[in-house]
Amino acid sequence: MSTHLLITAEHGGNSVPDEYRHLFVTAHEILTTHRGWDPGSLELAECFARRPQAKLIFATTTRLLVDLNRSPDHPNVFSEFTRPLDEIAQQTLLLSYHLPHRLRVETYVRRLVEQGKRVLHVGMHSFTPELNGVVRDADIGLLYDPSRAVERDLCQHWKKVLKRQRPDLRVRLNYPYKGKSDGLTTTLRSVFPPESYQGVELEVNQIWPLSRQSEWPELQSALLNSFTTLDTSVPDHPAATSRLGMRSNERLCN
Repeated sequence: MSTHLLITAEHGGNSVPDEYRHLFVTAHEILTTHRGWDPGSLELAECFARRPQAKLIFATTTRLLVDLNRSPDHPNVFSEFTRPLDEIAQQTLLLSYHLPHRLRVETYVRRLVEQGKRVLHVGMHSFTPELNGVVRDADIGLLYDPSRAVERDLCQHWKKVLKRQRPDLRVRLNYPYKGKSDGLTTTLRSVFPPESYQGVELEVNQIWPLSRQSEWPELQSALLNSFTTLDTSVPDHPAATSRLGMRSNERLCN
């Protein structure tokens, strides 16, 4: 079964559509923080998506308008800026921004699955180095559903390969969030069986794209290189480079 790589970035930007700018007149500073977007996530997604047979689907509208990585009925799908809107206005946001992104992703996966192909979905995100006074003790987080053996094995092996290539990095599994928490990959797992769809999330500490810009391209390359070599000791791995058209040890994100 051939495997196709799907890369998504739900929080790739912090833009506000013109018709909603009046809601954010006091939120200019907040929009630039981790609350408004995931700095570095789209850049990393574009790095991974340069591979053959890779598909990139992303959004650049701020998550403070409507969070594309939340289920439509999640209490935090709307922020304090859009939560006061009436039901009709909120439904308009869901129909205009939330549903099109998620439907595009699901439709792409469904088309490939119906063709007898397998999809490996990597959701790109970044996390703030400190939240509510607590310092996040990681550079990289790999999120997965522990009950799905392929996802679990993929992330565990990815961590080993990455640590071997970059022993200086702090790599943690299901951190700083749980892979089973509400999100796009969680939703898609409920739609597609594990033999056809595997969804994992790559979380990068925002200190890299924001404060260590000179080292950021090298980290992107290390993440991609480690990913493309996952099949070297895992035969028939869903991320097998022979199926994804990848070659190991390529530095593409400089």
